[in-house]
Amino acid sequence: MTSARPPKKSETLEIRLPHASKLAFMERCRAAGLTASEVMRGLIEKETAVAPKARRMKSWQTLAAAVAGIAIGAAAAPSIAQALPGSRAAFDQMDANHDGVVSFAEFRSR
Repeated sequence: MTSARPPKKSETLEIRLPHASKLAFMERCRAAGLTASEVMRGLIEKETAVAPKARRMKSWQTLAAAVAGIAIGAAAAPSIAQALPGSRAAFDQMDANHDGVVSFAEFRSR
């Protein structure tokens, strides 16, 4: 008897992007209740699906809109990060001397 489990997700994809872009992307994922992996898998599956040419054009438009959204989010990330009281940026501002007396986890749990 074989199980009907989906194949194990063992492959990884590494991308490089500015830290502010990553923070903005992760915040949008959290706001949508999704993991970054779920969002990226969805984009990849959508872009690699076999579809008519007219459908592919819409996919590229969607991808372009997603990239534009990430770029806009990256531009707004510093102000968003500073506005969030438990954020890493707020902690880094307070811990200017990096003496380690209070850890980020302790700061965030307050």
